[in-house]
Amino acid sequence: MIKTNLSSGVFTITLNRPDKLNSFNFEMANQMKQALMEAESNDEIRCILITGEGRAFCAGQDLAEATEVSNDPDRDLSEIVHHTYIPIIKGIRKLEKPVVCAVNGTAAGAGANIALACDIVIASEETKFIQSFSQIGLIPDSGGTYILPRLIGLARATALTFLGDKVTAQEAVEMGMIWKSYPSDSFMNEAQAIAGKLAKMPTRGFGLTKRGFNAGFSNNLEQQMKLEADLQAEAGETYDYNEGVQAFLGKRKPEFKGK
Repeated sequence: MIKTNLSSGVFTITLNRPDKLNSFNFEMANQMKQALMEAESNDEIRCILITGEGRAFCAGQDLAEATEVSNDPDRDLSEIVHHTYIPIIKGIRKLEKPVVCAVNGTAAGAGANIALACDIVIASEETKFIQSFSQIGLIPDSGGTYILPRLIGLARATALTFLGDKVTAQEAVEMGMIWKSYPSDSFMNEAQAIAGKLAKMPTRGFGLTKRGFNAGFSNNLEQQMKLEADLQAEAGETYDYNEGVQAFLGKRKPEFKGK
């Protein structure tokens, strides 16, 4: 259900239930959480690339499993949110390494919001993003009520979640929802090139930057600038900072290690 591959510092996580449009069930969620823990703990992993197998990126929750849970009087849908989506979103956001999402096709519901939680999101031109929760009377989970309004503004986020309109990859770029879109025939090459480039860069600094961005959602300006000073001090103690400075002074190409 989840395939992983590590090559040249890039750890590729592929959602692999193509017959179910890569929708999540409990087993797939467990494998995804395990893959994110591996990405965090393995120092050989410098960048994470998340994508999907087949014609969809992820259709969100497996509704057969959701129906089973909701039909049980002793269970409710929060069980799925707590088991699957909260750990996955927290895993992506707290992972202090760059996470690239290559959205290869339809990203609906939780699938869309998992993609949007990543650091750099690119999409095939054939991709559609759909906040499909309203079609079955649910609310956006997987951080959707938090991340989407911050990306595109409250007015757009409200309209897209209420109406459930499909957003093309180009529209997503134009409204600031994602970084870029590419033709389908060159899409994965572009994704791999971006991830490969990041893997050779000072990824420890990226992790600290990400920590700052996360905190900035709740800090005021004074608190955030204090945090920036602290994070800058931490960055200044890294191998990558020293290597970058020495390479600049020596007029040579730096060799960063993510340390």
